[in-house]
Amino acid sequence: MATRTGGFAIGFRRMGSAWQKDLARLCVWAREQGFEAIDLNRATPEDLGTLTSAGLRVGTVDLPGGKALLAADPGARRDAVAQAADYLKTNAAAGARLFFTVVMPENPDAPVAENHKLAVESFGELGQTAQAVGAQILFEGWPGPKNANLCCNPESCRAMFADAGSGALGINYDPSHLIRMGIDHIRFAEEFASRIGHVHGKDTELLAEGAYEIGLFQNSLRRKPHGFGGFAWRYTLPGQGVARWTRICRILQAAGFNGAISVELEDENFNGSEAGEKDGLIASLGYLRGV
Repeated sequence: MATRTGGFAIGFRRMGSAWQKDLARLCVWAREQGFEAIDLNRATPEDLGTLTSAGLRVGTVDLPGGKALLAADPGARRDAVAQAADYLKTNAAAGARLFFTVVMPENPDAPVAENHKLAVESFGELGQTAQAVGAQILFEGWPGPKNANLCCNPESCRAMFADAGSGALGINYDPSHLIRMGIDHIRFAEEFASRIGHVHGKDTELLAEGAYEIGLFQNSLRRKPHGFGGFAWRYTLPGQGVARWTRICRILQAAGFNGAISVELEDENFNGSEAGEKDGLIASLGYLRGV
């Protein structure tokens, strides 16, 4: 099934729940519901074969390396880049084209300019590897611990693309993170439309009462934050927050986007049980079909 605006394939990101462990069974369920794609997290060529044999599209696969790609030690950083490059080439040869990552520094307390320099060095090299095999590396804007993600807002994305100098670096667009950070998710989509290679179908509900009582950054004496959220916001199914999904799809359509919108299920009302997670994915599919 596809979106009404743009005809974009709808998929979902494979999570760590027990019922999603068996990939072959997961593929059968996905096809039965009408999903067209699955994001595979860390993957092997065998995983990619399982997906394509089931008639499903490969969404993203996770790029390994994590914080080691931004290690202060040059040797550790070189090793992490080499391992990520080998993984990228192996999976690209098996059909993967989109490699998902977040740019998290090893030391989030170091000056931002220093961490940015390390990120540019590592991802500039990996971008060249991706370009050589016809793949893309896509950065997601989850701000992360200490809000240390080095490619999550307009300023940092512009800097990464300008300084790393590779057309194979792009964006995994997830409006939920932008909304949570107070960034205009529509303006961001318009500015970076040509760099968007994949989309996460996730939303954010803004909670005015929590913002009044606790604020955006403080902790509470008596309350617990929302699951998959804070006091003033929480992640939700697409359509249950404030993201403007039809407008997003129109922007993507005008930019010639031909990727998928994959539901990333993070919603306290659905996560935690097989039945709830299946209901959440099915409800998200139904909503996205109509945007």
